Amino acid sequence: MDDQTDAKTVRRALTAAHLYYVQDRTMEAIARELGTSRSTVSRLLTHARASGIVDIRIRSPFAAPQLLEDRLADRFGVTAHVVPVPDDAGDVERLERVAVAAAHMLNELVQADMTIGVAWGSTTAAVSRHLIPQPVHGATFVQLNGSGNTHTTGLLYASEILSRFATAYGASAQQFPVPAFFDDPRTKVAMWRERSMRRILAMQAAMDLVVFSTGSAGSRVPSHVYTGGYLEAQELAALETAGVVGDVATVFFRADGSSDGIALNDRATGPHFDVLRRVPRRLCVVSGVSKLSSLRGALAAGLATDLVVDEATARALTDGAGAGSFADME
Repeated sequence: MDDQTDAKTVRRALTAAHLYYVQDRTMEAIARELGTSRSTVSRLLTHARASGIVDIRIRSPFAAPQLLEDRLADRFGVTAHVVPVPDDAGDVERLERVAVAAAHMLNELVQADMTIGVAWGSTTAAVSRHLIPQPVHGATFVQLNGSGNTHTTGLLYASEILSRFATAYGASAQQFPVPAFFDDPRTKVAMWRERSMRRILAMQAAMDLVVFSTGSAGSRVPSHVYTGGYLEAQELAALETAGVVGDVATVFFRADGSSDGIALNDRATGPHFDVLRRVPRRLCVVSGVSKLSSLRGALAAGLATDLVVDEATARALTDGAGAGSFADME
């Protein structure tokens, strides 16, 4: 399909959607107005939904997800979107449903001339596969943390996620070509003095929106930082000793949200939590009760303003379950 034909389809889909959803016209009436068939109108409406022209939401004051959203807002001060998922759903299906919901929510959050930070990981990778194309002017996506380790540069994995975000919004992408963890904290200090690094750090300091999940050693959908060769056995043991429950962008924290005194953070390339907390909108996407402890810690740290989470995890979160240490996740 060439650009001219595609633009014509979009215009017709927009017209059909407006007539059907806003003016409450029947498909037969729309078909007469557009001079086409009822089946063509049906296809145009399907295209409108699939392309993001139409975003259908169901809001019931009696539905459990909405009640959970209110409870999460009251308890944690976040704008929550609870995704209904059957209790017997598998971990991958649960993640996919949450990722689809997060992708739709991003279409409201991403605006022109924004700088958006993205942390790489299994969850953001899933979100990136479900993004709905919506070009915005002047947006830039920046990688939050380095992705290299002793086995790989990690650039292919992280850049693929970042590229999907940038492509969906017609935006530019800024990679962060450093390892996830430096061997020596002094190397990090020296690298952060380099002008090329200062440019990326300045972009991160000016972010309008960040998209991330919480990492967890015990997640049933494995967190990439714990399974991708980033941490040695002695480092995992040190995190356990420090009472770590998870990470955001390879910066680790405890159940109370504190991150000070965790030695590995001195070598980590993710942004300090003070940098994240200054970002106006911070979208945290979490799937599965196996991430409950890490999600609680992230909320205690004040890292999220917006949360997309599956219903079972939201229930456990509001019920007060799930406190635990790094040792509990193994």
